[in-house]
Amino acid sequence: MTKKIAVVNDLSGFGRCSLTAAISVIAAMGVQPCPVPTAVLSAQTGYPSYFCKDLTDEMELFRREWEKMDVRFDGIYTGFMSGERQIEKAMDFLRAFKRKDTFLLVDPIMGDGGKRFSIFTPQFQARMTELAEQADIITPNLTELCLLADTDGLTAAELTGQGGILPDQEKAAASAEQMARRVMSRGPKEVVVTGLRFSDRQTGKEKMANLTVTEKAAILSSRTFIGESYSGTGDLMASVIAGGKARGDSVEDTVELAGEMIARAIKDSVRDKVQRNEGVEYEKYLWMLTNLSLPE
Repeated sequence: MTKKIAVVNDLSGFGRCSLTAAISVIAAMGVQPCPVPTAVLSAQTGYPSYFCKDLTDEMELFRREWEKMDVRFDGIYTGFMSGERQIEKAMDFLRAFKRKDTFLLVDPIMGDGGKRFSIFTPQFQARMTELAEQADIITPNLTELCLLADTDGLTAAELTGQGGILPDQEKAAASAEQMARRVMSRGPKEVVVTGLRFSDRQTGKEKMANLTVTEKAAILSSRTFIGESYSGTGDLMASVIAGGKARGDSVEDTVELAGEMIARAIKDSVRDKVQRNEGVEYEKYLWMLTNLSLPE
C-alpha cells in the first residue's frame, strides 16, 4: 500500500514553494501527499503584490472530515504557519492523526539572516517551539535553530559574517551541532540545519551546506555555491526529507540526494536567468528522486 504524508502548508500559484514543491516532490518519491492548505495565494509573498486567502478556519473542517474517513498517515509534515491560531490548528491535527508509527517533520519557518521575521511575535516563536519539540525531525535554517535553542546571547547574526557567509566553517558547524543537540534533548530525534554558506579555507570558493545531526553523528554535506539564492529551496529540501522518511531511507542519504537535485536545479536557473521569486527549475530533476541511489 502506498505510504501517505499529510502536508500542512500554503499553496501559491506562482513561486515554486510550499505545497507546489511538496506535492510534486513527495509524489515523485512514490509517496502520496495529502495536502492541508493553510492559505491560498496568487503568488508567494516575495512578490511585490499578491492575493492571499487565509484558511485557518478551514483547517478544522479538513480535520473533521478526515476523522470521519478514519484516515491514517505514515507521516505529517508542517511548513509555514501564518500565526498562533494556525499552530493551534496544527496541534489539533496532530492529536487526531499522529500515531505511534507516524513521524512528524516540522519546518519551523520563523526567520533568516539572524533575525525573526517581523510578522512573528515572541508568542508565535514560543508556540512554534512547542510544535518543533513534538517533531521527530526538524529542518531549521541557522537563524531558526538559534531561536529554537533559545541561545544565551549566541545568535545567527554573531555566527554569520558579511552577506550571510559563515567566516569559520568549523566553528559554525560545531556551534550549530551544539544547538541542534540542545533542541534534540527536548524532543526531536534528528535535525537538518539548512542553507549554511561559508568560504572553503583550502580553495577560497564559497560553498552551501546542510548539517545533519542525529543521535550518533553530525554530517556536513556541502557543494559549491553557484551564485544565487532562490526562494523555495528550503521547501524542496524538507519535502525530499519527508518523502525519504516515509520510504525508510536514512536522513543522511536523503539530504545528500536532495542537495544534488537542488544544486542541479539552481545551476540551470542561474544559466536561464530565472528570477529569485520564481524558485528553481527543479521539475526536470524529479526523476532523481524515484530511487535513493545518486545518478552518475
